[in-house]
Amino acid sequence: MRRTITTQLAATALGLILAGAAWADPVEDTLVIDTDDGELEIVTTAPAPDHLKDVMDTIWSGWHYREDETRDLQRDDFDNPAMVFADRGLDRWNAEIGANGESCASCHQGPETFKGLRAVMPRVDEKTGKLMIMEDYIQSCVTERMGLEPWKVTGDEMKDMLALISMQSRGEIVNVAIDGPAQPFWEKGKELYYTRFGQLEMACANCHEDNQGMMIRADHLSQGQINGFPTYRLKDAGMVSAQQRFVGCVRDTRAETFAAGSDEFKAIELYVASRGNGLAVEGVSVRH
Repeated sequence: MRRTITTQLAATALGLILAGAAWADPVEDTLVIDTDDGELEIVTTAPAPDHLKDVMDTIWSGWHYREDETRDLQRDDFDNPAMVFADRGLDRWNAEIGANGESCASCHQGPETFKGLRAVMPRVDEKTGKLMIMEDYIQSCVTERMGLEPWKVTGDEMKDMLALISMQSRGEIVNVAIDGPAQPFWEKGKELYYTRFGQLEMACANCHEDNQGMMIRADHLSQGQINGFPTYRLKDAGMVSAQQRFVGCVRDTRAETFAAGSDEFKAIELYVASRGNGLAVEGVSVRH
């Protein structure tokens, strides 16, 4: 009985949130970025991957759900506020910050050596069998190779490096593996994606699947694609990683959230990333 009442209250709460909401289709537009190397067209819409065919026909980058002014910020690297953080990442890449004077460059040379990596992350590490997000690889370099104290998973140092590494795969098509050793992690992420959390008893799917395209208060619900992460979020006036956004989403359901970098959020990141298979990595994007 108590469960029924709670569910009814949650449904009522969601109804009130969406009350008066208007439907707003993703904007038909093309993202061509003016870069130092010329124009680069980004694939921001694609046929849904096979594992989503029973849910939707087309996948859309969150870029299509933003206002004209926000979308325009991403069309030119000079205007994109996220580029500042990628530049900071490059400074840190070249800095001799290790316990014995090591730098990222001393092992990996230029960051371009990571071209294509962002497009296949998260992935299962062949040596350990663990599901790894980009932060895990960065952390292993920081602690094991440089002898430094761990960086905070959602800290500025980590997000600057995420921005720099992600930029190396800009324009590459997302192709996250969901079979083989990745399958159990993917299945766990899918289960969590459809699990209702918090006092509002809401799942990721309630917003980004059931109500995607709706205007909720002053915001536009997207499909929740993460091909643009890390992103400069205007609301936060700073960079936000996918792990950081997952924390915020679960808290919005009025629930005790998992920690950024936890096994649960790694699995969710794998599943959510796979929903964007076919879109292009945007490098560093701009969102509301």
